[in-house]
Amino acid sequence: MLYRKMPKNGDELSILGFGCMRLPVKEDGSIDEERAIKQVRYAIDQGVNYIDTAWPYHMGESEPFLGHALADGYREKVKLATKLPSWLIESREDMDRFLNAQLEKLKTDHVDYYLIHALVGDLWDNIEKLGVADFLDKAKADGRIINAGFSFHGSGEDFNRIVDAYDWDFCQIQYNFLDEKNQAGTRGLEYAASKGLGVIIMEPLRGGNLTNPVPSAVKEIWDEAPTKRTAAEWALRWVWNHPEVTVVLSGMNEETHVEENLKVAGEAYPNSLTETELQLIKKVEQKYRELMKVGCTGCRYCMPCPSGVNIPLCFELYNNLYMSNNADDVKFFYAAQLSGAISVGESGFASQCVQCGQCLEKCPQHIDIPTMLESVVEELEGSDLEERVGMAKQLFKKQI
Repeated sequence: MLYRKMPKNGDELSILGFGCMRLPVKEDGSIDEERAIKQVRYAIDQGVNYIDTAWPYHMGESEPFLGHALADGYREKVKLATKLPSWLIESREDMDRFLNAQLEKLKTDHVDYYLIHALVGDLWDNIEKLGVADFLDKAKADGRIINAGFSFHGSGEDFNRIVDAYDWDFCQIQYNFLDEKNQAGTRGLEYAASKGLGVIIMEPLRGGNLTNPVPSAVKEIWDEAPTKRTAAEWALRWVWNHPEVTVVLSGMNEETHVEENLKVAGEAYPNSLTETELQLIKKVEQKYRELMKVGCTGCRYCMPCPSGVNIPLCFELYNNLYMSNNADDVKFFYAAQLSGAISVGESGFASQCVQCGQCLEKCPQHIDIPTMLESVVEELEGSDLEERVGMAKQLFKKQI
């Protein structure tokens, strides 16, 4: 296992972190605890020392699961991360209630790395007004949390101002070779690192979409490489090639995933990919762009939409629908993210488009945005959208 140093505190963290959002499950959807505990403990025994969870993962059962999994001395072997559900916070007092409930669920007296979860601009503005800086300062002072950070899913402009708004120890961003310009992106990665923040990476495989299944046209490109690697290894190595990255989270729910990721995490040094290998990955990225239904880069020049449509997110999820082998998951996340179930903002569904055309002159990719939004409506909304929104709101509701 290779380790990288957290800039502000000197912690030596395993470059591979175990993400507990996609643990193995039984037929009824509950966590297969026996199997999952074996996976988590095996990874720790092999050198993984960063474990990540959050309040809503596995319908609220991920944190209690880890309370069991990290018994028998395993809690002392790892740095534990969990997150404050920002979209549920209505008062300064809520922040302490959630944290205290999480400590009880996790059977611990402190969280090593505590994040404000899933921030976008409006969520940050709301939680900042409610006193999150005071909460973090006091929770650090009384020892309930050791390091303060945030996870992010918004625009690059919002990312920089959130970085500058508090004395953060670290942050967590979505990053992979298809998301260099999406959300925080490469600019955000470099900006956070320049401010001394450790950077935790989520979605290095885009929720598995870069590996399962691999389109034949993409596989042909990977096969051109003299050194044979799986699609997962290429994607992980690309992220680890960036020296600004501290830890990469992987949602490992198959024993083969654990073994493969551990192997790569023992070899993936920063700046270790050759220029030829980087060009091969760029070629794969371009092929994926050709295969995508919408050539949206997430630049957000089309925003804000006067009707409130979250155009880049609509297109990102629409593309994921065609890259994924799990349409139900994509449709659920469309309902959750666009309905405002995990935001304090308004809904941003594609069906809100009134075809005013203002976005057309702003798009540098010259996408026929109103027409493409009609396709998003047809394939991601449908008659069961209201049911999925209800499920999302049930999942992400306050439960303390």
